[in-house]
Amino acid sequence: MMSQEQNDLITRIGPNDPCGKLMRQYWQPAALVDELQGERPVRPVRLLGENLVLFRDEQGRYGLIDRHCAHRGADLAFGRLEHGGLRCSFHGWLFDVTGQCLDTPAEPKGSNLCANIRQRSYPVVEKSGIVWAYLGEGTPPAFPEIDCFTAPASHTFAFKGHMECNWLQALEVGIDPAHASYLHRFFEDEDTSTAYGKQFRGASAGSELPMTRILREYDRPIINVEHTEYGLRLITLREIDAERTHVRVTNQLFPHGFVIPMSTEMTITQWHVPVDDENCYWYAIFTSYAAPVDKEKMREQRLALYELPDYTSRKNKRNDYGFDPHEQLSATYTGMGHDINVHDQWAVESMGPIQDRTKEHLGQSDKAIVQYRRLLRAEIDKVARGERPILFLDDDTARSIQGPATMDGIGPSQGWELYWMEVDVKRRRGAPWAAAVPKEIAGKVTHLTAAE
Repeated sequence: MMSQEQNDLITRIGPNDPCGKLMRQYWQPAALVDELQGERPVRPVRLLGENLVLFRDEQGRYGLIDRHCAHRGADLAFGRLEHGGLRCSFHGWLFDVTGQCLDTPAEPKGSNLCANIRQRSYPVVEKSGIVWAYLGEGTPPAFPEIDCFTAPASHTFAFKGHMECNWLQALEVGIDPAHASYLHRFFEDEDTSTAYGKQFRGASAGSELPMTRILREYDRPIINVEHTEYGLRLITLREIDAERTHVRVTNQLFPHGFVIPMSTEMTITQWHVPVDDENCYWYAIFTSYAAPVDKEKMREQRLALYELPDYTSRKNKRNDYGFDPHEQLSATYTGMGHDINVHDQWAVESMGPIQDRTKEHLGQSDKAIVQYRRLLRAEIDKVARGERPILFLDDDTARSIQGPATMDGIGPSQGWELYWMEVDVKRRRGAPWAAAVPKEIAGKVTHLTAAE
């Protein structure tokens, strides 16, 4: 349990909140590149409790500025894209991507009023299908050279979904290895050859056993948590018998991301980005190490589940997440369909807008949650002292953050410590863009030759 003051410290992200000041030290996903396509690439954005508008001008440059016009506060999300910027529909004031006012047409000829008007703006960059924004002060950090950022566009696919809850409880479900044995339990296993784009529906590496069966039958995992230069590494072990152990390696990417295996050839890097204190978006980049991603198939799968323009789940609290008591008896543990994102959404939204952690009781299986909260508090304290937090990178350090290694497979009960590294290295050797051996495991698998 924790006090209400401690809970507020690690959940609230306004510009004057300690955790909000920490969050502003990092690039944040602001929108999908897909959202800025079409005839009018303008999107309202609410991020870290701030109301902004994102647009792309005629030259293809992105701008992220305050949503309310510096003149008299009208909503720039309804503005017009023309003449090198976004023009307010109220009086015609025009702002470029830097926030500089270019024109105040209602003023007298020769007026230099616009020269002294600047809408607050933020740095924006496009990366791996996502438009990222930096809401902090000074020079933004460099991006780590992790796989989802170094892979070519052909091998990544980005998507997102809205959750009506605080970012922290949404993140914590992703770094909780134990919950999958129940929340994502399926009573019947699908043909793994048809599992493309479906998390937990494929086979674990090194076997024909589907992940769903392993999670269903082995529900008392041993969870190991290691601190790394990017956050935490979680190694979850489910012993099948004396010779074989299911090994699942996932990573917490500070401050609010994680990296998990999607299948033997694909990973998911996901962030839970605060919209405000009581809402968040998950943004995911799917990264393939083998063939290019079938973007059309991935997009069709997800648009069948999510409604535009706000990427809200079709199954949500207003329709009881599609709960079907007959399905709960025979097909899925939740009775809420086969989309595990819906399962997660029910779990975290059912806690309330901001989980009351003063009433929780943690156990051994929650050790990753405990370690993350300690890390989060420590990094909040760093920023309060004027220090740089973990993963605030310069260019040189960014090049050293690779991987991180992640996998799901069945290996030897004795020697699993090396097994998971070998699986990751062999997978990478099929992807010329990937670091063949991430720095974190270099030297531990040197016996593997390129031929292997």
